[in-house]
Amino acid sequence: MDIAGIRLRGVCKVFHFDCTGVPLAKGDYAVVQTDRGVALGRVVQRIDGHTPANPKTSYNKALRNASAEDLLAHQENARRESEAGVFCMKRIGERGLPMKLVRAEYLLDRSKAIFYFTADGRIDFRELVKDLAHELRTRIEMRQIGVRDESRVVGGVGPCGKELCCATFLSDFEPITVKMAKDQKLSLNPAKLSGVCGRLMCCLIYEHTSYARQKCETCGAPGRVGPVEAPTERDDAEELAAQLTEDEEGTP
Repeated sequence: MDIAGIRLRGVCKVFHFDCTGVPLAKGDYAVVQTDRGVALGRVVQRIDGHTPANPKTSYNKALRNASAEDLLAHQENARRESEAGVFCMKRIGERGLPMKLVRAEYLLDRSKAIFYFTADGRIDFRELVKDLAHELRTRIEMRQIGVRDESRVVGGVGPCGKELCCATFLSDFEPITVKMAKDQKLSLNPAKLSGVCGRLMCCLIYEHTSYARQKCETCGAPGRVGPVEAPTERDDAEELAAQLTEDEEGTP
């Protein structure tokens, strides 16, 4: 089985697809089948002859190399998404719904339009969906996301002056705690510890292991950060992720 690591638009995480029989190379654009539908992505790396440790492991298919028509459809979708977003925000305001639209997205074949939004609680958007379906003439999906995901989608610049980590290279959000700031002897000032999303900055975890190890050594437990765990074998996802990120650009 041949596996391709493909990054979809607006997502830092690399997804694995079965590309057996499809001539994909790093840097190519590919049309893939996702759980949401058909999408366009860019190949990060290819692994030929991969044998899953678990025979029951399955991957979504990479359907084909992206054609000129696919790329044009992708550009046209971007224009339609902008118009759909404007219409959706207008209807949200008219109906007085306590929600904030973050992004509108069309699948490559325009069989579905997905609207990402944030809200403090559950929202009854059934009438809004009817408005959108009547205007856009396609299936509508409303997806509520958190504030950290909102920052990833919108992007921006952090207090360090660089682009947000979540919008450039972070594939997953790790749990961040105040204890990490305490271990690093940082001032517990919310204004200095919070990112643009209002949550604790993701970068607090980057050097936490070193500080935790130093703290343990000064407490008389050299080299020990926590309980010793027995080594475990990597599953297929972890093994592929390791292979895909070894040569990946932008990986810290």
